[in-house]
Amino acid sequence: MKAFVIATLTLFACFSAVAADSDPQALVKQGEYLARAGDCVACHTAKDGKPFAGGLAMETPIGTIYSTNITPGKSGIGSYSFEDFDKAVRHGVAQNGSTLYPAMPYPSYARVNQADMQALYAYFMKGVKPVEQANQEADIPWPLSMRWPLAIWRWLFAPKVEDFKPQAGQDAVTSRGAYLVEGLGHCGACHTPRALTMQEKALSASDSPAFLSGSAPLEGWIAKNLRGDHKDGLGSWSEEQLVQFLKTGRSDRSAVFGGMSDVIVHSMQYMSEADLTAIARYLKSLPAVDPADTPHQYDPAVADALWNGDDSKRGAAVYIDNCAACHRTDGHGYTRVFPALAGNPVLQSADPTSLIHIVLKGGTLPATHTAPSTFTMPAFDWRLSDQEVADVVNFIRTSWGNQAGEVKAGDVKDLRD
Repeated sequence: MKAFVIATLTLFACFSAVAADSDPQALVKQGEYLARAGDCVACHTAKDGKPFAGGLAMETPIGTIYSTNITPGKSGIGSYSFEDFDKAVRHGVAQNGSTLYPAMPYPSYARVNQADMQALYAYFMKGVKPVEQANQEADIPWPLSMRWPLAIWRWLFAPKVEDFKPQAGQDAVTSRGAYLVEGLGHCGACHTPRALTMQEKALSASDSPAFLSGSAPLEGWIAKNLRGDHKDGLGSWSEEQLVQFLKTGRSDRSAVFGGMSDVIVHSMQYMSEADLTAIARYLKSLPAVDPADTPHQYDPAVADALWNGDDSKRGAAVYIDNCAACHRTDGHGYTRVFPALAGNPVLQSADPTSLIHIVLKGGTLPATHTAPSTFTMPAFDWRLSDQEVADVVNFIRTSWGNQAGEVKAGDVKDLRD
């Protein structure tokens, strides 16, 4: 049966390539799907702007840069040959020879297959509406604004450009997932920690256990650990739950927030069930960072105390007044509506930034084609003091079997400021 599945996937891939070669419109359509998989529109579209016209501000440690116009207009990439396009996407080199800022994830795109690059080029040249909008200069002070050091950075840290090669012995589904996660999906650009010189510490699972092990805070959020850890990773998720989350932005026990919301809305919900399954299977194949990690064990002590009217634990009264109506006193929440807090890996991360941020600023669970309802958590920054936020965050991180470090009022103040 396994051999049949692999043979079928191979045959389908070959048929798709032949069909795209013989039908230019099919190639454009394939490129549109790949652009969705790469989530190009999320970075290259400003808020309320025209698709792919650029202008989205991106905060970096050295200043603010703005995404570029990648429509086929004169002010975009209309004059780009395929070779120009390939150099920019996979090599990080613009048409004028300058090196692109690595906010463009060309270290990940370096492993995208040549055939997929041809499809992407066809889509951006023939399937995207031209927009005449000039690119905005980066807001980076001199001398950090000089471009020539970027060429040295690229020479030191960008990998060799070559078509993706599956690992020996890896099945076809997991291999497809690796290609999407490590390449077009560029998941490591957010979910892998970076060195002081700003390169990702690993670009694939074979490089280092740091790959997809979670990032430092950026714009008030942290990208979580996607490896097999139960406490703060995907160890407690099933493959089916992960597919459901990627498709709808919600699962039986969790809900999307922060920058990942854009990924679900612009990219993941449009991907095929087969590709989402491949991504989930690949992620589930990654071992835990902590070999001593164990599954979450639910502890009913806090739930029992709250049920009996005992809110003496610090932060409990704040939780009852502001959180319990949606997330319940037992911490289980409501399936695919309000996420569970008990055993939630986001809440048990060593860095509490995301949890503090969502308490302060709130968030909205976005609508998708297969889950059209939206739910909003209100912001509490106007209602709760720094100490009250710290108290309720500590309550959540140490109740129902959750185990995480202490948050201080100063941590909240820093993020609020």
